[in-house]
Amino acid sequence: MTIELYTWGTPNGRKVSVMLEEVGLPYAVRPVDITKDEQFAPAFLKISPNNKIPAIVDPDGPEGAPFALFETGAILIYLAEKTGRLIPDGAVARHTCLQWLMWQMGGFGPMLGQAHHFRRFAPETIPYAVERYTNEAKRLYRVLDERLAETPYLAGEAYSIADVATYPWAARWEWQGIDWAEYPNAKRWFDELGARPAVEKGMAVP
Repeated sequence: MTIELYTWGTPNGRKVSVMLEEVGLPYAVRPVDITKDEQFAPAFLKISPNNKIPAIVDPDGPEGAPFALFETGAILIYLAEKTGRLIPDGAVARHTCLQWLMWQMGGFGPMLGQAHHFRRFAPETIPYAVERYTNEAKRLYRVLDERLAETPYLAGEAYSIADVATYPWAARWEWQGIDWAEYPNAKRWFDELGARPAVEKGMAVP
C-alpha cells in the first residue's frame, strides 16, 4: 500500500523522501506549500499538529490501521523498523546510530536553519546573529568531520538513518558559509552519499 508523504522542498522534507527511496516503499507526494501557509490548513493539522512538514500517513500501520506520523526523526526510525533497513542490529550499534540521529535533530538541523535565516532571509542584517550561527555551523561541521575521520558513516561501518537525516542539511552548505576544503572527511562522505541513486531521487522531491 502507498504511503502518503506530506512535504515541501526543504532539508527536513527531503530526509523522508530520501529514506522512502532508499527502502523502496511506494509513496505518493502530497505537496504542502509552506510559502502559502498550507501547513496551517485544518486537514494537515490533523496529521501534523505542530504544523510542520514532513509528515506521513501509512495506510498499513503497525496494528493494521492507517497511522499518521510527524517529526522526521520519528518517521525515519519508523520506516527503518518497518522495513528492517538502515538501522543497525545490536544494542551498541543501534544506540550509536540513534545518538547521531539525535545530534542531527538537536543541532545540525536547527542551528544550520538559524544560519540560513540570518544569512539569507532576515529582513535586515544582524551581524551578531550572522556570526553566532555561522560559527556554530562551522563547529558542527568540525564534529561531523572528526566523526567521519574515524568511520565511513555516522553510525559506523554502515550507512544508516543518521546519514539520511544529515545529508539534506549539508546539501545547503553554501547557505551556511561552509568551505569544504576545511572538512575533507565530511566532503568525502557528502560526495559518496550524493552519488547514491536513491539520494538523488529523494532530493528532487517534491
